[in-house]
Amino acid sequence: MLPRQKNRMIHTNGYHVQPLGNAKDCGTKQVGHTWLQKLWKKNATSSSYGQIKHGGTPHTWLWRGSYKLYTRRERVPSEMSEKFKVKMLSPAEIAFLTQYCTVMKPVTKTLNILQSETNTHMGWLLPVIFQLEAKLGRLEVSCKLCLPLIRAIQVGVQKRFGGMMGDPELIAAAIFLTKFKTTWTEKANIIEAGLAYVKHHIEHMTEDEMEHVGHSSDEDDFFSSLKSKKSKGTSELDGFLACVSDKIDLLNSFPLIKKLSLKLNTGLPASAACERLFSCAGLLFTANRARMNSTNFENQLLLKLNSKFIE
Repeated sequence: MLPRQKNRMIHTNGYHVQPLGNAKDCGTKQVGHTWLQKLWKKNATSSSYGQIKHGGTPHTWLWRGSYKLYTRRERVPSEMSEKFKVKMLSPAEIAFLTQYCTVMKPVTKTLNILQSETNTHMGWLLPVIFQLEAKLGRLEVSCKLCLPLIRAIQVGVQKRFGGMMGDPELIAAAIFLTKFKTTWTEKANIIEAGLAYVKHHIEHMTEDEMEHVGHSSDEDDFFSSLKSKKSKGTSELDGFLACVSDKIDLLNSFPLIKKLSLKLNTGLPASAACERLFSCAGLLFTANRARMNSTNFENQLLLKLNSKFIE
C-alpha cells in the first residue's frame, strides 16, 4: 500500500528547472555543468583514469547527480584541467556553483531522509519539510545568485506538500515520535490541531476499553466515560510530552499512545523503498526465467534483499 501522499518525492527536485531557466545566471550554470562533464568524461577515457579522486563518474540522470557533480569540482586540480585541455571555470562560475551546492544541500538531505528504508516513519514528513522551508528561508539572504532556484524550490514544496502541512493525522504522527514531539515547529495552531486529534482518538479508545469492563452499578457505568477521560486519556498524553527521553522505547510506558502511534507511523513517507523493491524484483524475473514459480521468486527476492544479514 502506497503512502498517503501517493505522489513520489523523487520528483520534487524537478520543480526548480523551469523557473531557473529564466534566470540571468542560468548560462553560468550551464557552462559549469558542461565543463565538469567534459573533464570527467576525458578522465574516464584516458590512460590515466583515476587521477581525479572523485569516487566514480557522476550520473546526471539521477535526481542527485547534478548536485554531486558540482560538489566534486573542488577535488579537481588545475593541472588536470590543463592536461585534458579543458578551460578552467571563471570566478563567477565558481561562485555560482558554490551557492548552488549550498542551496541544494538541504534539499538532498531532505530527500535522503524521507526516501530511507530504516529509522523513517510517516511522522518524519512534516518536521523535515518544515526544516527545509526554514533553511531555504535563511539562504535567501546569503545566496543571491541562486535566488530564483530557492524561490522555485519553495513553490514546488508548497505545491506538493502545502495541503499536508495542516493535516491533523500527519501532525499527530510527528508528535508521537520522541525525537520531535512538539518542538519541530513554532506554529502553535499546527501543534494544537495535532494534540486535538490525539486527545479525540484517545478518548474514543478509552471509551471502547471501558465498554468491555464490568461495572458494579448502572450509575457507575453511566459516568465511567468521565473518569476515563480525566484519569487515563489526558494524563497519558501529558506524561508522554513531559518525558525528556528521546528513545523510541518510551512508547512502551504509554499503551494508548503506542497503539495510536503504530497506526499512524507504520507507513513510510515516500514510495522510494517500494520502487527499490520492484527494481530488485525486475532484475530477478527476467525473460529467461519467465517460468519461475511464485514461491521460488519470493524466496530469491527475500534472499537478495537480506543478503547483508546472511553474509
